[in-house]
Amino acid sequence: MKILCVCGLGQGTSLILRMNVENVLKQLGIQAEVEHVDVSTASGLAADLIITSNELAQSLAGHTAKIVIVNNYFDTGEIKTALQSHI
Repeated sequence: MKILCVCGLGQGTSLILRMNVENVLKQLGIQAEVEHVDVSTASGLAADLIITSNELAQSLAGHTAKIVIVNNYFDTGEIKTALQSHI
């Protein structure tokens, strides 16, 4: 499974999201390749899931990946709930 963590610039916020997603996946015992990228790059990459904010999800409409909305990139509980409902 390939997961993209997406923010506007693909630097700080998406990196934090990536680390939290990796921690949650480890807790759930799920293996996945997780990358952090900007929204423009994400639109051209193949993935199974894209985790991003509601605002950026609009820019990724039409992507073949399932879009997972997370409002608080620091809240591992929210991330866990969102992932469980899409995996």
